[in-house]
Amino acid sequence: MTTDSAATNGQPRPTERSVAWLTELVKSPVFLTGAAQILKSVIAATGAWWFSVAVLETPLPFLSPWTALLTVHATVYQSLSRGAQTSISSALGVGLSFLIGTYLGVSAWTFALALLVGLVVARISWIRTEGVAIATTAIFILSNGFDDQAPLLLDRLLEVGVGVTAGIAVNLMIVPPLRDRQAARHVDSINRRMGDVLVNMAENLFTSWSTDNADAWLEATKSMEREVNSAWQFVWFAQESHRANPRDYLRRHRRTKNRSQPSTDSKQADYGDILVRVDEGISHLRNLARTLRDSTYAQGTWDARFREQWVDVVRDCGRSIADPDANVEPVRDRLTALAEDMSNDHHLPQSAWPIYGSLITSMRHIATIVDDVASSREARGED
Repeated sequence: MTTDSAATNGQPRPTERSVAWLTELVKSPVFLTGAAQILKSVIAATGAWWFSVAVLETPLPFLSPWTALLTVHATVYQSLSRGAQTSISSALGVGLSFLIGTYLGVSAWTFALALLVGLVVARISWIRTEGVAIATTAIFILSNGFDDQAPLLLDRLLEVGVGVTAGIAVNLMIVPPLRDRQAARHVDSINRRMGDVLVNMAENLFTSWSTDNADAWLEATKSMEREVNSAWQFVWFAQESHRANPRDYLRRHRRTKNRSQPSTDSKQADYGDILVRVDEGISHLRNLARTLRDSTYAQGTWDARFREQWVDVVRDCGRSIADPDANVEPVRDRLTALAEDMSNDHHLPQSAWPIYGSLITSMRHIATIVDDVASSREARGED
C-alpha cells in the first residue's frame, strides 16, 4: 500500500495546489477585467449585428458589429472618447470610399490611393487612436462590391452609429468597476517589499553584514523602482475609471441618500500622491543601503548601544510598512531619542557620527513617509 508523500508531510497535493492557483487566478482583478471585456464585446457586437439584420435589414451588416468591438473599452471614458473617434474615422472612411469609387472607380491604384489617404488623415492628433478605422472602413467597402453599395451611403453611416451606440450602451449597462482596489493592491505590494527589506536589514545588522548584503538591498530598491513605474499605469487607470462612470455617481447618491453614513468623497485616496511618496521612500531606502555598504569599508566597530537601538527601530519600521496594523511604538520619537542619547555621549568617536547621522536621517525620512502612506489607507474607497 502506497501513500502520498506530500499528504503525509502535511503539504498540499499537486492537484490541490493547482486548484488553489486556479481559484486565485479566477478571483484576481486582472482576470475578472479581461473576462468582463470579452463578455461586453460579445454582447455589444452581437447586439449591433442583430439590430442591423433584423431592424435595418442590411444585406452586409459588417460595419455595426465591427465598430461595436472598437468602442468597448475597460472604462466608460475610453468608450466615449474612442467611440467618438471611431464614429468620425469610420464616417470619413465611408465618405472616402464613395468619393474614390464614384469618381475614379475601383482598381488596384484607386484601392491603394484610398488606403494612402486614409492612413495619412489617420495621423491627425484628435483621432489618432482610432484613426486607422478610416483605412479599414475603406477596405471593407471597396472590397465588397462597391457598385452594389454605392446607393447605400446613408445606410453605411447608420451602421457605424449603431455599432458605436451599442458599444457605449453595453459599457454603461454592464457597469464598469472602479479600479481603486487594483491601484491599492500594487501600492501595498511595494510597501510590503520595502518592509521586508528593512526587516531583513535588521536581522543582518543585529550580528554582522557584508557588502553582498548591502548590494542585495540596493538591487531590491531598483526592482521596487521598476514596480513603481508599472504601478503608475494602474493608478492612471484607477483615476480614469471614475470619469463618466455611473457607478461612481450611484455610490455618491447612496451616500447622500443615507444621511446616517457620512460622505467620504473628500477623503478619497489620491493614489498618484501616494505613489509619489512611496517612490520617495524607495529613494531614501536606497540611500540607506548605500550608507551601510560604505560603512563596511570603515575602520572600527559600531557602538553597541547605537546598533541595538537603531536595529530595533529599523525592524519595527519594516514591520509597520509590511503590516500597517502591526502594534509598534512610534518610530520617529525613538529616532529623536536615539540621536539625543548619542549626541550626549562624549566618549563616542567623532568619526562615527557621519555614518550614524546619515542612518538616523534616512530612517527619519522613511518613517515620515510610512506614516503618510499608512494613514491614506483609511481614505481608500472600495471597488
